[in-house]
Amino acid sequence: MNQNIFYYLLIFLSVFTACKSKDNSIPAPQERIIPVSVAEVSEEMVSNIVNYPATVVALNETELRAEVSGYITGIFVTDGAQVSKGQKLYEIDRIRYQAVRDQAKANLQIALTNLDKVKKDLDRYIMLDEKQAIAKQIVDYAQFDYNNAKAQVDGAKANLLNAETNLSRSIIYAPFSGTIGISQVRNGALVSAGVTLLNTVSSTQPIAVDFMVSEKDIQQFLDFKQQSNIQRDSIISLGLPNGQVYSHFGKIITIDRAVDQNTGTITVRAVFDNSKGELRVGMNVDIRILNKITTPKIVIPYKSTMEQLGQTMVYVVSDSNTALPYMVKLGFKIGDKVVVNEGLSVGQKIIIDGLMNLRPNDKITIDTASK
Repeated sequence: MNQNIFYYLLIFLSVFTACKSKDNSIPAPQERIIPVSVAEVSEEMVSNIVNYPATVVALNETELRAEVSGYITGIFVTDGAQVSKGQKLYEIDRIRYQAVRDQAKANLQIALTNLDKVKKDLDRYIMLDEKQAIAKQIVDYAQFDYNNAKAQVDGAKANLLNAETNLSRSIIYAPFSGTIGISQVRNGALVSAGVTLLNTVSSTQPIAVDFMVSEKDIQQFLDFKQQSNIQRDSIISLGLPNGQVYSHFGKIITIDRAVDQNTGTITVRAVFDNSKGELRVGMNVDIRILNKITTPKIVIPYKSTMEQLGQTMVYVVSDSNTALPYMVKLGFKIGDKVVVNEGLSVGQKIIIDGLMNLRPNDKITIDTASK
């Protein structure tokens, strides 16, 4: 019995000794060393593009409305067609207006004939009065008749002019060259003077684009407006709704007279060539303004930046190969890079890959392929 107890005790001591020896062999925790890729902070001459939401507008646009009442008897243009200034577009029933014109012409002729008669009578009475062969009262009556006949002629001329004007307005002509829209009336429709909209005509070549800019940028756009070589410098371009860039460059032609006090913005108008008709009135586009920076700027890869609590941070490699967090202030993006306004100096090395596992003051090992 005592031998068995001793035997078990020996086994326990052997196991305890072995376990203690194993515990003493566990190594101390190793220091974190994170593999990273780095890039050197440098300066570059850069340009950035600022986009402004914009709308295509016509330099000249007008609604065609009936100026006389009647039935549409002719439509001489197809919907959406190009029209030339003076081209015949619509006709309103002219029969009534021709009759009124003819009646006015006849009334004028009657008035002229009557004026001629009373003028002869007046001349005769004046000659007799000079010989004292007629009563003075008769001469006065003749003078009155002459003045009345003359006024009737003037009234007849006015009526004729009004009749001819109404007759001419029964035909609607294109006021300028451009594109006509879809007709709002068809043959046989009854239209009312000054009320019924027939169609709309817009000029299309060239065409304008309106956009809003902040009041602090007014001077910049005034400079653009005064530069004669603005198109050659490709400073003003246009982004189309399909994401493509328009093939022609534009120039600033107008800046509105006043700033909107509610928004602090002002309307600027650029003009573009539209010989192929690609731009349509009402299109939503983007004006792209190229800002050329004349001084070098510090530029880093955008993927090296991290957002934390509303601030932007990068990791800079220290002399002892540790990761040091630096707070920076960023400027505008240029492709996959970004301008740094504050926080970095030329020549510093920043970490661009391996950021996910990185903590401040971690030891790093630099991937030599990134140098």
